Amino acid sequence: MSMAHHRRIRLLATGALLVLAGGMLAGCSSDGRETIRFTFSKREALDFMTATVADYNASQDRVTVEMDTSGVDVVSASFVRGNPPDIMLANYNYEVARFVQRCALSDLSGTDAAGSVREDLQPLMDQYGSCEGTVSALPYSVMAASVIYNPQIFEEQGLEVPTTWDELIEVCTALQDAGITPFYATFKDDWTVAQGWYDYAVGGSLPVLEFFDRLAAEGADVGATSEVSFEKDFTEPMERMLELAGEYVNDDAASRAYGDGNLAFARGEAAMYLQGPWAFAEIAKIDPDLELGTFPLPMTDDAGDLAVRVNMDLAAMIPEASRHKEAARDFLEYLYQPEVIDAYNASQLGFSPLADAAPPDDPRVAGMQEYYADGKVYQGPSVLVPKTIPVFNYAQAMVLGDAPSSILRTMDRDWSRLAFRQPVPSSEESKETSR
Repeated sequence: MSMAHHRRIRLLATGALLVLAGGMLAGCSSDGRETIRFTFSKREALDFMTATVADYNASQDRVTVEMDTSGVDVVSASFVRGNPPDIMLANYNYEVARFVQRCALSDLSGTDAAGSVREDLQPLMDQYGSCEGTVSALPYSVMAASVIYNPQIFEEQGLEVPTTWDELIEVCTALQDAGITPFYATFKDDWTVAQGWYDYAVGGSLPVLEFFDRLAAEGADVGATSEVSFEKDFTEPMERMLELAGEYVNDDAASRAYGDGNLAFARGEAAMYLQGPWAFAEIAKIDPDLELGTFPLPMTDDAGDLAVRVNMDLAAMIPEASRHKEAARDFLEYLYQPEVIDAYNASQLGFSPLADAAPPDDPRVAGMQEYYADGKVYQGPSVLVPKTIPVFNYAQAMVLGDAPSSILRTMDRDWSRLAFRQPVPSSEESKETSR
């Protein structure tokens, strides 16, 4: 065989490899479809989303979705390497919102999905930061949380759901007089204190979004002389929280953890429980027939102040660095079809972000529907600060005996130092950083 023939074979082989590599870079599968990587972070809903991906892949012949459940840390690393997922459904918090603040996500404002979402949810998204002029993330599942209560106990004692602080104290007193523990508390786990006791107390007392907007405007000046601060604004809510935690809970609250609370509440050992809807599944494992309901914790004597705690349990995002944005958008639109997104939220006891969504029909969360529908919601103040401020520990310290004034003053100093060291970049600076 001649040298020229050898050279020709090598050139043909090299060309074939380049074509193959080009196909791989373009994300093409063996059947010619464009392949996109979809990151999904909620493990409790894997079965539902796996079936949804399979249904989408079978519904058309242009795109293949491959699901990645590796988690937020791996996703963050992929952004650094310049190889992020093509589309994400992730819990919306400060970790994920860094991508928004750095303008590393594509603008979704022109999608049908964006047009179908309630406009009043956008300020809740923006609390974590924004990229000016763009809609970087869309809410997909809103999780609402409030007081879980046992309607049977209330009915047997002739009690109505309280809507004011005075009514709440009357209910607690009546329950105690009947030998019933009003609230089952699990102070051993700091996150249960922060998510429930701390968040509900603050959210039921003051407008959380407005407070954090004003706090951000103060920046490094937050403290004794600022117009807004944790110490000034949170002291009264914390004192009322401690009144409930000191007088109307189980005697062993300090040594009880989340699992203990689910077990005790399922056994009827208390009338109320400050947990989110994730506790329903755990309680049902113990007593699947137990009737449960929800209502917002009243912290003032004005029933108009009632609101429920929400968090953006999932938000949809398409990274700017994706090589398959159009294909990712096609899948995004599929995910936001009412029959898909509403079914997902029903399966997880979540609330749909769609403007025309039907209300959830599960009686366990029905008590929160009117507040969600009317926009009487707030995001938990415990998750609206960076993780470097240990709010969970601070909340736990207060219910275990530390003075609120001292703890809240420390939070002011923490916020001031963080604001000084880590100023939020402008959108233009963010764009430069992300390039």
